[in-house]
Amino acid sequence: MGGKIKSWKKRWFVFDRLKRNFCYYVDKHETKLKGLIYFQAIEEVYYDHLRSATKSPNPTLTFCVKTHDRLYYMVAPSPEAMRIWMDVIVTGAEGYTQFMS
Repeated sequence: MGGKIKSWKKRWFVFDRLKRNFCYYVDKHETKLKGLIYFQAIEEVYYDHLRSATKSPNPTLTFCVKTHDRLYYMVAPSPEAMRIWMDVIVTGAEGYTQFMS
């Protein structure tokens, strides 16, 4: 879901463990960067059990990535994809904090 205008848009996400971030683009051609989330900014990743607040197009596949300054609402294409993305994001963020220790 968009940050300023609260509407749902498709985005192409790229996870980079070496750079310790994931960024998102308008499409899979990765020509226009729309945003960047650093692992150190991630506070938590969770299943969106408060579905009515987000008006998601698919509430059962909606999850949230909470950072210091923004709450990202995301919808996965399938339950498996949602679990994988949530695990990857959590693992990346936890790996970052372990790296800093």
